[in-house]
Amino acid sequence: MEIEFKFQVPSERLEAVQRDLRTAKVTPMRMQARYFDTADGALAARGVVLRLRKEGRRWVQTAKAPGKGPLHRLEHEFELDAAEAMRPQPDARRHEGSPVGKLLDELLDGGKAALVETFATDIRRLVRHERVGDTTVELALDFGEVVAKATRGRSIRSSPVCELELELVEGSVADLVTLARQWSGRHHLWFSTLSKDGRGKRLLASDQEVAAVKAAPPQYPAGKVAGVEVQRTVAAACLAQILPNASELAAGSEDPHIVHQLRVGIRRLRTALRELRVLDGSSFDAAWEAPLVEVFRALGARRDRELLLATVQPRLRELGAPPIEVPDDESTQVSVGDAVRSPAFQSVLVSLIGFAAAFDSDTAANADDTTRRLAKRLNKLHRQVVQDGRRFDALASDEQHRVRKRLKRLRYLAEFVAPMFGKRKTERYIAELTPAQDALGEFNDAVVALETYRAAAAHDPNAWFAVGWLTAGQAEKMRECSKALANIGEARRFWKKPG
Repeated sequence: MEIEFKFQVPSERLEAVQRDLRTAKVTPMRMQARYFDTADGALAARGVVLRLRKEGRRWVQTAKAPGKGPLHRLEHEFELDAAEAMRPQPDARRHEGSPVGKLLDELLDGGKAALVETFATDIRRLVRHERVGDTTVELALDFGEVVAKATRGRSIRSSPVCELELELVEGSVADLVTLARQWSGRHHLWFSTLSKDGRGKRLLASDQEVAAVKAAPPQYPAGKVAGVEVQRTVAAACLAQILPNASELAAGSEDPHIVHQLRVGIRRLRTALRELRVLDGSSFDAAWEAPLVEVFRALGARRDRELLLATVQPRLRELGAPPIEVPDDESTQVSVGDAVRSPAFQSVLVSLIGFAAAFDSDTAANADDTTRRLAKRLNKLHRQVVQDGRRFDALASDEQHRVRKRLKRLRYLAEFVAPMFGKRKTERYIAELTPAQDALGEFNDAVVALETYRAAAAHDPNAWFAVGWLTAGQAEKMRECSKALANIGEARRFWKKPG
């Protein structure tokens, strides 16, 4: 099981990182690798990597596959003997007996499926080993390129590589995290989920548009779970959504779908940090919250403006509104890439990854006590939402917004704990929350748009048209929210009400 951090190194920082590495003994090497898959991409579809790499004078075949957490990957290496190295060719049988070898055998139909070369890499690497207490970490700075060969009339395409990997050789994940935070903070590096294999696949793809990663349910280990183990599992699920989206934005993407999904991921994570604290108050660091909030707000400002320009402005034009100029405010002028690359946010990601990766069993916690505590939190949130829903139209705007946030927390917490209480019953309950969440979301978007146009009216009188139209629709949207919230009181709770 491989445990490592991989950071993108900005080109302007490469020289400084090299100097820093060379303050201790480094080993330089050149690595030339060839990557293989089936003609229909069966390995890529399951996240499996099979490569042959020349390391100095050695040829090594490596197979990798996803592991059980954001830092874990299954990995098995096989060094070719002198005869095989004369004409190196891939052979999946070299990984027999390993977990990744079993998966390879399944995907290759017991060796019947043929392997074809897909792309290659040419990398210069500087390697250094560093000790932190009893822990040994390998630092590897890679710079070079990934090359996809000409196929079907397409010319050769390449993608530059410039990254720093920190891999745990022996010792504790906590020490690895400490070192990773030091290097990323000192050189303004950002965590990247894009592997060399991933770069190659993008070069091969006819459409290089990257899909935003959506939330997926937590993958709990078999048997009853309790205490910190629940916290780690949920944190890992949140990171599975956050990390790839953050990686894309840090690398320069401005895709609004990726912006939205990273914001959703951070909201889910903040819910976990708040609502699961009842299981173990000492596990979560309070210092994580502020950097998460800062990025969440930057993403929210970008999302609100995108929604305004893509939805509200066209609707106003259809209604015959005069042209309205909506200027940027200070919050929308913040680059989402700069926000995600900020050292404070990256430090929090590194700490959270390390927390989620420590999958040690919490033997002191009791599963029954865990479900009791979770039921108490669910019941409190449910009761608050129902009570406020009964008088929603009489609440101040900030209190109405609080109802929406509580409803989201209730929904996310229910999703986090579904496997512990019964998936079918939980899904039924969540389905009964959805109409209210949709109504409150539309109401909130209208409130944000109204505030924006009111501010715009100070310098553009045309904006009063939008203010009038949005104000006229508020009463109906509020009634829809009240009606949907009232139905939550009848929702069948999947947890046992605390006595």
